[in-house]
Amino acid sequence: MNYQKEEMKQGVTLHQIDTKNYKTNLYAVFLATPLKRENITKDALLAAVLRRGTKTLQSQEQISQKLEMMYGASFDCGVEKTGDNHVMKFYLETLSEEFLPKPEKLVQESIQILIDLVFNPYTEENYFKEEYVEGEKKNLKQIIESKIDNKNKYAYDRCIEEMFKNKPYGLYKYGYIEDLEKITKEELYEYYQNLIQNCKIDIFCSGTMQSQEVKKYIEQNENIQKLNERKPKYVVNNESTEKVEPQPTNIVNESMQITQGKLVMGLNINETVENTRFIASVYNAILGGGANSKLFQNVREKQSLAYTANSGYIRAKNSIFIRCGIEIQNYDKAVQTIKQQLKDIKNGNFSQEDLNNSKELILASIEAITEEQDTEITYYYGQELADQFVSIEEYANKIRQVSKEQVINLAKTISVNTIYFLKD
Repeated sequence: MNYQKEEMKQGVTLHQIDTKNYKTNLYAVFLATPLKRENITKDALLAAVLRRGTKTLQSQEQISQKLEMMYGASFDCGVEKTGDNHVMKFYLETLSEEFLPKPEKLVQESIQILIDLVFNPYTEENYFKEEYVEGEKKNLKQIIESKIDNKNKYAYDRCIEEMFKNKPYGLYKYGYIEDLEKITKEELYEYYQNLIQNCKIDIFCSGTMQSQEVKKYIEQNENIQKLNERKPKYVVNNESTEKVEPQPTNIVNESMQITQGKLVMGLNINETVENTRFIASVYNAILGGGANSKLFQNVREKQSLAYTANSGYIRAKNSIFIRCGIEIQNYDKAVQTIKQQLKDIKNGNFSQEDLNNSKELILASIEAITEEQDTEITYYYGQELADQFVSIEEYANKIRQVSKEQVINLAKTISVNTIYFLKD
């Protein structure tokens, strides 16, 4: 296997993916911390402030110039919700050393810069620079305010918010304007200092490089050496840890000036046995995974009730979300037709061909994991946070082994938790 990991010190893990599939090397640092209302806005702001400068490269202009000198290297960062964790992600991509016109220590330099960006930020008078904090607060405010612009995404986020009301996963990943306005440079810097001494830290290196050399560069980095051992604060989330009590369906209607209704239905999978995720993946593909799925064929094609109709499986929350763009007057019929598809799978009203097509769809997406460096890193990081390692080959084999009977049994445990409808 081309993947290996080792704990450098408690709570700080190095992951290496040895691959010749690309002409680039990709380096990433992930900081994971439990989702909490009091911290979520700080996390989003912090990720943005850290990209503004390091002690050696004190502005974005200096960072850009340095990356340009490194054969057009690129840096990106952001925040994501992964299960009940809020994850700050930092990526640096560079050309692989074997393609350089002359020998250079690009691997070492890349690692140094990425670690500096995360662990050695630019400060003034022992705090973040006020101009950087205020500038990023304005940017973040715009991001939060603009979430309403993409109605599809807005409806999906709102369904999650309603389905996980008063729970960590219901929080918005970029935080809240009322919390943002109160954050000072001093508070943010103190939060940062506390975070890096307690959060789960994962460092990924993907590409063609000498693993022992990479390990040495990271181990000898003074900023990594300063990190203390920690029992990292993060939440292990997988399909076995997410248990939900059955409850009546929550129906939420919201009005806005729109021409097309947005229907989102949140389903609970009330099954936590081993291998649930593989069966749930196949179930989801049959339900709404592609052009052969029940939602596409029946809600969109035969009944012409939806412009779009699909579903997605969120393993970390053991949930499935159905998303449809519909004519507003078709709401009742669309919901009824969707519920019929759920019933049909429960009753075994799908063919062996449906099962095989769904497996092929998933297997194609599994094959594609190793075709994108960041997708491969995301896959292995997901395994890390779920605390259930499955290799890519094993993942494909588990999908192949899913039977019709297993899908039907899983379908019997599924309940509709929330129906969210955005209308005019």
